[in-house]
Amino acid sequence: MTVRWGVIGTGGVAHSFVADCTAAGITFVAVGSRSQERSDAFAAEHGIPHAHGSYEALVADDEVDAVYVATPHSRHAEDALLAIGAGKHVLVEKAFTITAAEARRVVDAARRADVAVMEAMWTRFLPQSRMIRQVLAEGRIGRPRVVEATHHQALPSDPAHRLNDPALGGGAMLDLGVYPISFAVDVLGVPTAVSASGTLSEQGVDTQMGVVLTHEGGAQSVLHFALDVRSPNTASVIGEDGRIDVDATWYTPTTWRIRDRDGAVVEEFDGREELAGYAHEARAFEEMVTSGTHEGGPMDPEETVAVMAVMDEARRQVGVRYAADAEPGLEAPPAVP
Repeated sequence: MTVRWGVIGTGGVAHSFVADCTAAGITFVAVGSRSQERSDAFAAEHGIPHAHGSYEALVADDEVDAVYVATPHSRHAEDALLAIGAGKHVLVEKAFTITAAEARRVVDAARRADVAVMEAMWTRFLPQSRMIRQVLAEGRIGRPRVVEATHHQALPSDPAHRLNDPALGGGAMLDLGVYPISFAVDVLGVPTAVSASGTLSEQGVDTQMGVVLTHEGGAQSVLHFALDVRSPNTASVIGEDGRIDVDATWYTPTTWRIRDRDGAVVEEFDGREELAGYAHEARAFEEMVTSGTHEGGPMDPEETVAVMAVMDEARRQVGVRYAADAEPGLEAPPAVP
């Protein structure tokens, strides 16, 4: 079965995703935008046969099997539910939604409709992530005790930019913090405690935040992210008998090495490749669609809800509030199956 993709949204991430995936042989048949002009231009640039002037028209297209949602965070839940309601499988760009409550609604709706839904956390599918899971399973660095990761970028400071607008889910957390938090949960599991401290902009969104997560058995994750500074952005998984160091930029195809307890390099790897990271997650999602197995794998929907709940709690401690926070939420991060 060839999965035929449609795209909701025509912004920068949609261009990158479609370009990378098209180069890998993935099939796109339609794009939808709230502007017919933007939709036409996107379709022409990427060789997509159908351009729709609304999201409703895109999800109603009978030739579309799966929808990639690439709109701003504030629209993710609405647009995902629209596609699910039309019976489409849905890959939703990170952060999955604004809150855990929204994420729960999307995941539950997908289950009722018997369609696949997944967060487009491309890092989970990169070679270094697959290697880390394998090394931990084999016990090569002993019991993991610490995860360290940063995500720092110098991004636009214009108050009107979506990154700085609380109405659009602005701030460092949803754009940048989701990477190290998801990474920590992937390695050490859903945390049992969250401690966060941060700096807010005049608009009320987080410009910087430090988060310490405590995991089962006392392991910890030490994470920092910011949208007003730039750093090498490296990551480490530290075990009792060694560690894994992932080079800049750790959340993209890069290089990494395994070290023993004394710091000596045991093995080195190079995950830089022609096949871009977006294609890895798209192929994994296509496998979910064609196999009929709509959950599990490197980015299980329940783990996405758990990550959103962690981010909810960190934002609460720092004082970042969105309109969606007024809706009923979850009492605690749910268990991961």
